[in-house]
Amino acid sequence: MKRPSIRVCDVAGSPEQMGHTHGSAYADEIRHYANERIELVMSGSWSGGPMSRADVLDLAQSMITPHEKHSAELAAEMHAMAAAAGITSAEAIVVGGFTDFVDTVRAVVGGAHPAAVIEDDCTAFIVPDQRCVDGAGMFGQTWDMHDSATEHVVLFRCKPDDAPASLVFSTVGCIGQIGMNELGVCVGINNLVANDGAPGVTWPQVVRAALTAPTAQKAKDAVLGADLAGGHNFCVFDRDGYGYSIEAMPTARPYSILGDEALVHTNHTLAPDTTERQGPRADQLQASSVARLETARRLLNREGLTPEDLMAVTRDTDAICQTATPPYHIESSGAVVMRPSTGEFWACWGPPTHNDFTKVELP
Repeated sequence: MKRPSIRVCDVAGSPEQMGHTHGSAYADEIRHYANERIELVMSGSWSGGPMSRADVLDLAQSMITPHEKHSAELAAEMHAMAAAAGITSAEAIVVGGFTDFVDTVRAVVGGAHPAAVIEDDCTAFIVPDQRCVDGAGMFGQTWDMHDSATEHVVLFRCKPDDAPASLVFSTVGCIGQIGMNELGVCVGINNLVANDGAPGVTWPQVVRAALTAPTAQKAKDAVLGADLAGGHNFCVFDRDGYGYSIEAMPTARPYSILGDEALVHTNHTLAPDTTERQGPRADQLQASSVARLETARRLLNREGLTPEDLMAVTRDTDAICQTATPPYHIESSGAVVMRPSTGEFWACWGPPTHNDFTKVELP
């Protein structure tokens, strides 16, 4: 599947105005995507046992207050998006923060983590200044997801009234997944499977909160201080060359600091504290995660790297750029490359092997 470029949606103003623009622009698509996600939870294929729609939404409803406590502004944007799209805020939590939500489901209902979950997410890498051309460090990653998600990818050009402008790679119905703000702070993610999930704030709101930070250290602090619902690894990087990779589980947050070599993360935990809290992973998915980690490290182990070199890493067909195949149907649904010191941002819709990167300007 090929598109000439990624879809771009401009959202600006108050949280309510931004959410309304998002929700009204993609209302039908958001409703369709939300129903798909809710039905996945109901089926039990993610949660260890079937649930009724009412029970799914009751649990999501209980997570609204943690989102409002975490950030009243971002929660207001989510509420406005949901209202404009014709879904409830509980449904918005499921469609936007699905992988964290199912971590919470398993913790609350006591279901065993199914070995055959059908989703895995992303190969992310921070490349230090000294390994890049012109001494300008970069961040890049693929966004890997069940192939049904690819059609819903969108890029938001955000210009809030009271926060830094940013470019945010996401999907419809989700306020943010990967991005860079005008102050030169980048935030990216990898999914982790947590066995300590709890009703809390889901990862897209944490990404957007981190994108209000002026530095990578402040963005790291935003991740460390959030009341998380589930597990994700967060990579943060800034224009001054500071970078961190944070394995963020609800009850543990070890992190690594960017050094002289590229800091790479995929979908399995690397620290003992988070490995203790990681749910079981199918052998095939674990092998993919390890292969992607090792391949990215090898490809980035040189000097003079350019944005085109990082784009080539996302297109690696040996391990990194994934093509949907049974039984998991995971594919690289998109990719980004960001150079915060120059404010340059490139985004790709769909598998990078089949689609071009588009340079998008900050609002």
